[in-house]
This record gives sequence, structure tokens and C-alpha cells, in this order.
Amino acid sequence: MSDTAVVIVDMLNTYEHEDAELLAPNVEKIIDPLVKLIGEARDREDVDLIYVNDNYGDFTAQFSDIVADALDGKRPDLVRPILPYDGCRLLTKVRHSVFYATALDYLLGRLGTKRVILAGQVTEQCILYSALDAYVRHFELVVPSDAVAHIDAELGNAALEMMRRNMSADVIPAVECLR
Repeated sequence: MSDTAVVIVDMLNTYEHEDAELLAPNVEKIIDPLVKLIGEARDREDVDLIYVNDNYGDFTAQFSDIVADALDGKRPDLVRPILPYDGCRLLTKVRHSVFYATALDYLLGRLGTKRVILAGQVTEQCILYSALDAYVRHFELVVPSDAVAHIDAELGNAALEMMRRNMSADVIPAVECLR
């Protein structure tokens, strides 16, 4: 049990959607810092690592199906380095926020979480909406600026600034998140 949770958002992606060509190059840039953040979280007993991923409208999908689809998608090179490990906490979501219609709030309560680190994609969508939901639930919020990917750079930067200014988020490099 820990007071810090690293939440990996929507990184299991087939990259076969409308914005994929704009998103994928930005995801490439976050893979290294994200891999390091995941590795550090995994190695520490005082940090909980939780993957929350969109079910892409398939309400019969198991998490293993989402992983398999992502690995069979257009960019398995962006998926392989960040795959969840056996025994990792896994949740599916149906819309933008990791809290909407999921058991995440309940899980974080059971874990005693006070601090949530949100990493993954998309900065101006799922990360922003999840950050707002974390903020209204009174979690201390951290967003690693180099471990979130955007579709639109201007909107991504605006979202980071909104999280910093309006949600009191620490927007810092991934390497500083677990110090």
C-alpha cells in the first residue's frame, strides 16, 4: 500500500484511428521517459502502478484482448516497451477520463492513494480530463511533461498549463516524479 500511484493512460493503442498519424510521432518522443517511469514505479514497493486503457467500444474485451490488438496494430514498436507486467493492476475505461465509469476511484481509496501521477496519451484529451477528475477528488496531481503525448502541440501545451495553473498539478520531467 502506498500513497502514490502512477497511472498509465491509453498507451495500448492500435494507432489505426483518425489522429494516429499526428499522435504517433509524439508518442515516440515519450517512450524513453515513460519506460523509465514505469520501471521505477514497478521496482518500488511504495508506488502503485495502474494501467487504465480505453476499451475502444468493445465491452466484451478483456485487457489481454486490448494488449493483443495493440501489438497487432500499426505501431507495435510504441506498445512493446510499455507493456504491463504480470500481476499489474489493469482497468478499462469507456471515455476520456480514467475515472469515468471505472473502479479507479474505489481502487485508489483502498490503496490509500493521495498522489496521482498521470502519464500516457493524449495530453489535451484523456490526460486533461483525468487530471480534472483527480483534482476534484482532492488528489495531489503530477503530470510528467515528457511522458505525455499530444496530437496538437498548441493544445497540448495549453492543457499542461491548465493543469498546472487550474488544478495545482506539478508539471515536471518524468525523472523527478518519484523523487
